[in-house]
Amino acid sequence: MPGGVLELDESPEQGVSREVWEETGIHVEVDELTGVYKNTARGIVAMVFRCKPSGGTERTSAESTAVDWLTPEQITERMSEVYAIRVLDALDEAGPHVRSHDGRRLAKTP
Repeated sequence: MPGGVLELDESPEQGVSREVWEETGIHVEVDELTGVYKNTARGIVAMVFRCKPSGGTERTSAESTAVDWLTPEQITERMSEVYAIRVLDALDEAGPHVRSHDGRRLAKTP
């Protein structure tokens, strides 16, 4: 799940496309915002977008150790809760979701 910082001259969608390509070798079409996630311990807010692959060749980079296509069950098994929920939220098409976490566990909603 690529992540990064936007360049000053790019939109969030352009940044998503660039980061995915840099980290995975896959070109994507950015579809829609599916969630906003706040790490309360670090004061970081992440936006997550659903994307569709549109070309490229899978590869790793200095920022990635593997490129895999996972089922929802594999996502839950392999990823920590705070990252798995981002992907699962993107797959459920009921967003955008807004969630907070402490870097390890999701915050309980009232």
